[in-house]
Amino acid sequence: MQIKDQNADFETRSLDTVCINESQLEHKWYHNLKYLVIGMLFGIVFIKAEIISWYRIQEMFRFQSFHMYGVIGSAVIVGIISVFLIKKFNIKTIYGEKIEFHDKTFNKGQIYGGLIFGLGWAITGACPGPLFAQIGTGATVMTVTLFFAIVGTWVYGYFRDKLPH
Repeated sequence: MQIKDQNADFETRSLDTVCINESQLEHKWYHNLKYLVIGMLFGIVFIKAEIISWYRIQEMFRFQSFHMYGVIGSAVIVGIISVFLIKKFNIKTIYGEKIEFHDKTFNKGQIYGGLIFGLGWAITGACPGPLFAQIGTGATVMTVTLFFAIVGTWVYGYFRDKLPH
């Protein structure tokens, strides 16, 4: 009976926050270099669009500028269109694997997590994406933010089973 309960828990958790589209393919070490190049280009776009600017982020949280809301809003629209197209045309990964979407249930932990994330973003002027671009531009003080982002991720992983999901 214990084994069945563990499997049921695993199935529930697999639909929670664990990546369900993770590929089982193995590649050579240089296979990931393309992601490094794309990440560097993405960082350049972040810099040129000024979305790593602490001042732009502060303007957003003070409702003084539309700039960041426009960037985030356009990303949401691109995401919505992408998911719609993936579902409509049953698009697969570049390796032919099916992309699956599962419905998520809303819970109060998402509110707490969003508040903590937003507070950290407002205080530090960084969220995980632009954080690396900020460090890359020479804002080495952001390594402190990176360190605590990693610590926060570890703390979440440690207490995950005790948190509301």
